[in-house]
Amino acid sequence: MLDEIIKLVAKKANLNNAVASIAVDTVVKALKDKLPPAAGASLTALLGSSSGASKSGGGLGDLVGSIGGLLGKK
Repeated sequence: MLDEIIKLVAKKANLNNAVASIAVDTVVKALKDKLPPAAGASLTALLGSSSGASKSGGGLGDLVGSIGGLLGKK
């Protein structure tokens, strides 16, 4: 999924893939630094997966839940 995001950023911002990769890596690192550990781990799992979230748990669902918890919502 990370490669797809890099390609999308490169296309939308008219950047080469190397520069887009640096930009995406910077944003992902900043998010991981600001998110609670569980949400950061979910983000890592989601971005490391080529198929995204699965119904068996993890991925985007856990990330959204963790962010909701951070905002005081469950």
